[in-house]
Amino acid sequence: MTGPFEEALREKRALGKKLLVVYVTGGFENWEASVEAAAAAGADAIEIGIPFSDPVMDGPVIQQASQIALDRGTTPLSVLQAAADLDTGIPHAVMTYYNLAHNPGHERFAASLVRAGISAAILPDLPYVESAPWREVAAKAGIETVMLAAPTTPDHRLGDLCAAAHGFVYAVGLLGVTGERSALADTATKIAARCKAVTDKPVLVGVGIGSPAQAVEACTVADGVIIGSALVRQMLDGHGAAGVGQLVSSYRAALDEG
Repeated sequence: MTGPFEEALREKRALGKKLLVVYVTGGFENWEASVEAAAAAGADAIEIGIPFSDPVMDGPVIQQASQIALDRGTTPLSVLQAAADLDTGIPHAVMTYYNLAHNPGHERFAASLVRAGISAAILPDLPYVESAPWREVAAKAGIETVMLAAPTTPDHRLGDLCAAAHGFVYAVGLLGVTGERSALADTATKIAARCKAVTDKPVLVGVGIGSPAQAVEACTVADGVIIGSALVRQMLDGHGAAGVGQLVSSYRAALDEG
């Protein structure tokens, strides 16, 4: 299945463009304005985070934003209801944890994403070897499942994982939680190269990218990058949609200049 999320990224890649996907914590104050600002500043797609009380991949910045959102009474339903009203002109994915799909049931969760205008889902704690039931239901509903390839993913499994991925392949740049780092880990380009050797789907590096220069470095191999903690920090520091827009513009300009 090649859906609208993957098609949009493939089209931009075909034009020689490096891809920029950004993460925004749903439920944080005025998060919708940050989504719109990111899109206007040149993001190619948006990941909307549905806050979860027991994250395993999120570092301190995204954990803090998620807890603030939860303390404000945010629920999966409230995030998706707000997402349904967003009209950015670019595709949206949700990023959350598998319990939020398992608890209501795969069919119900997938249907709720469709109603919210969501094209893809990222469930980082759902291992590839256990993901087939969700992927089957999601595909029937028209939801693309983004799979994560870690530096430790063995070669004998990587090809199958990339084949099962839709939307894009999320090349996890390092072993650890999300967050900005002072330098790009060498594992970031290594996992991107391994993925690109076995798939023609868009391969984007996420986790550990702390600056536009690091994004450019990652894209010497990868098709694009995912920026999360750096963007959410703008929200936490009170810079709001304007700060988000400025940050995304700086990454967009760096990637376009190469």
